[in-house]
Amino acid sequence: MQSRASTPPLRLAWTIWGFGATFYLMGFFQRVAPAVMTGELMQAFDLNATALGNLSAFYFYSYVSMQIPTGILADLWGPRRLLTAGAFVAAVGALMFAMASTVFWAYLGRFLIGGAVAVAFVGNLKLASEWFPARYFAMVSGAALFFGIVGAVFAGTPLRILVVAFGWRNTMLVSAAVTFVICAGVWIIVRDHPGEKGYAGYTDPVADPAANSRPGIFSGIREVLRYPTTWLLFVIPGGLVGCVLTFGGLWGVPYLSTHHNLPPAQAAALNSTLLVAWAVGGPVFGGLSDRIGRRKPLYFLGCAVAVIGWIFILFIPELPVCLLTILLIITGFASGCMIISFAFARESVPASLAGTVNGVINMGVISGPTLLQPAVGWLLDRNWTGELLQGIRIYDMAAYRAGFALMLGWALVSLVLLFFTRETGCRQMSNN
Repeated sequence: MQSRASTPPLRLAWTIWGFGATFYLMGFFQRVAPAVMTGELMQAFDLNATALGNLSAFYFYSYVSMQIPTGILADLWGPRRLLTAGAFVAAVGALMFAMASTVFWAYLGRFLIGGAVAVAFVGNLKLASEWFPARYFAMVSGAALFFGIVGAVFAGTPLRILVVAFGWRNTMLVSAAVTFVICAGVWIIVRDHPGEKGYAGYTDPVADPAANSRPGIFSGIREVLRYPTTWLLFVIPGGLVGCVLTFGGLWGVPYLSTHHNLPPAQAAALNSTLLVAWAVGGPVFGGLSDRIGRRKPLYFLGCAVAVIGWIFILFIPELPVCLLTILLIITGFASGCMIISFAFARESVPASLAGTVNGVINMGVISGPTLLQPAVGWLLDRNWTGELLQGIRIYDMAAYRAGFALMLGWALVSLVLLFFTRETGCRQMSNN
């Protein structure tokens, strides 16, 4: 029998974690899928930009509302049951969305998908804390983001090709079937703690006094919010993620198609380029932050570069496609610095509050696209000149600039707020 004195080999840890991360991949696929189906969805349900923004954002409405409950459920149920249940409900939501006869059922399907996949990231953070040494936490968090963006890449050009070939409904039906398969795989493979495989874990509730003194649900939330860094890191990553997912997750393809004269497939490919760069930036920034033992300098550098990049991309017209591609790569990569938020926040509160603060911060992360996607759509409609193409609204450059100004504004706020955060030195705050 394997000695309980030894910790699990990294190969096993990556395998266990990887199955949970596959569910996060599918969740990200569903998150950005509407970006390459804007025309089809507007025609199918007779939507304007505001309504389309809301259809996409229904995913985020439930996703945000589930963040703190997810942290609590991860402790009560364990990540295995939590991720399995989430995958099952997400598959049902995808099935409902694919078969929706009216926009109400499409809204409901997106709402179920968002609430269900909301458990994926926090569940994977829980697996990371159980199966990996603490020094790997920021890097593994970045690797989770990488998995997610792989899903977003599949929701770019490959999804566009499938939608053209087979229709958006059939393609979404297949995504529902794949999610059911992931559900079964997570239940069979994932385990909550290395002890279930005969290994010693990195956290032991019996030996960990912080675990024994864990506060109640509401007192824990109140306690987390007593720390100023929690508030700052609630707002800061939302500006970076809001820009990436509002552009890359919804409005980038129509903008690039109409104002850079790119065919939809090429516009989707550029969107994917942004998301791939974001995926690579996450683990790089997380790993470098762990290595140098600092959180704030790299976070500030990445945020500053991202802000400058968005200024060029959104407000300088007629950029050559080559230069636009380079800017999207640099901006996406720099935006990966937001992954530092989770380790930064975790170290800024006592260890007993680590799970709660992760849920709070992830709620802030996803609040960016939740608010910006419909807000940008509303401003597009407010500035619409009445132009139509095959029954689909076409928005001029002035309309896009008005909407994109909201994105840039939040990113600038994030940059300023970083000045007020307090460096942790990659050291966990004591419960005392």
